[in-house]
Amino acid sequence: MTGIGFDLLATDGRARRGRVTTAHGTIETPAFMPVGTAATVKAMTTDAVASTGAEILLGNTYHLMLRPTAERVAQLGGLHRFMNWDKPILTDSGGFQVMSLSDLRTMSEEGVTFKSHLDGSRHHLTPERSIQIQHMLDSNITMCLDECTPFPATEAQAESSMRLSMRWARRSKDAFVERPGYGLFGIVQGSVYPEQRAESVAALTDIGFDGYAIGGLAVGEGQETMFRVLDFTEPLMVKDRPRYLMGVGRPSDLIGAVRRGVDMFDCVMPTRSGRTGQAFVRRGTINIRNARHAHDERPLDAECGCPACRSYSRGYLHHLFKADEMLGPMLLTWHNLHYYQDVMRTMRHAIADGNFEEVAGAMEASMNEGDIEATVDPIAKPGKPPKQGRPPKAGKDSAPPKADKDSAPPEAERVAEEKTDE
Repeated sequence: MTGIGFDLLATDGRARRGRVTTAHGTIETPAFMPVGTAATVKAMTTDAVASTGAEILLGNTYHLMLRPTAERVAQLGGLHRFMNWDKPILTDSGGFQVMSLSDLRTMSEEGVTFKSHLDGSRHHLTPERSIQIQHMLDSNITMCLDECTPFPATEAQAESSMRLSMRWARRSKDAFVERPGYGLFGIVQGSVYPEQRAESVAALTDIGFDGYAIGGLAVGEGQETMFRVLDFTEPLMVKDRPRYLMGVGRPSDLIGAVRRGVDMFDCVMPTRSGRTGQAFVRRGTINIRNARHAHDERPLDAECGCPACRSYSRGYLHHLFKADEMLGPMLLTWHNLHYYQDVMRTMRHAIADGNFEEVAGAMEASMNEGDIEATVDPIAKPGKPPKQGRPPKAGKDSAPPKADKDSAPPEAERVAEEKTDE
């Protein structure tokens, strides 16, 4: 096998059931990749991540090139050995993070020169250097260096950015070292403009890649616009290669994108939300910090088999967050990742069975129901009515969780937090 393999096993409408084959194992698609930016999925061991059903992780070129450096990772045996993960790894190119350092970088045709957000040291990232770094990391799926077009962008701005990315894609392909079980993905750009997306798809197809990512979305355009872009982009893409929607998203985003022919996803949403007290469940979301959960003996989600739901009550999880105990973020992160993998597994089975729309519609309807009714507090203070509460509105559980230090870093240290887990 040269590069990575992809077998399209079943389709149902535009939804696809497939399998990606790499040097470190297979990935059943549709697939969700937990984000392990700095060679770790926050609050999780790799064994715990694997137990959720995850078959591939995402690492971040920008962060790893700065600390501990790609050279150090290579010297310590590569990213798989370094982080004790023997399954596939995808690394992003670093372009999104560098582009987000608007006041710390300068860009040219050659590449990007930027200052490290850690110590102010200067670095030069070119398509060739990005590919070299990812090679040293031993990434199974390498991403081309691109410029993630900001939103909103004028048509002229989007066109200039997209064409630069296409030139960088050619250079990335030329720099990539082909070997069995390792592949390179191109990234479709073009903002919200159909003609530019079409031009980008055509350019990347002409170059030829092992897979194709859809970039420049999940940057503030909203779900409706994102789906509209997918509607006119996906039909143009080759059918025998995996499609990867970068940085997406919420469970409803995943369902809608699979419905539109996407195979692979990544997002920090389940891990960051878990650290700040938000749990994704079959009936929407829960803010475990809310007082309505303090006396609740029920699990987060009665249908979930994760350790948080099997062994602990909502009341206990509420206590952990109120007491600032680290076990709380760990358990909610574990639950969220487990739930995301449940969603992907359910969609894979539905596509194979030919009833995707029925199953997807049922999941979406459940997510819109809102949380189960609150229970009565058995030890409410005398003279004070018990806090029964009301079921929150669909997809909500009262106020959003407060941000922790990891989810709200200083401005210069944000480095594209919307797509990386730090």
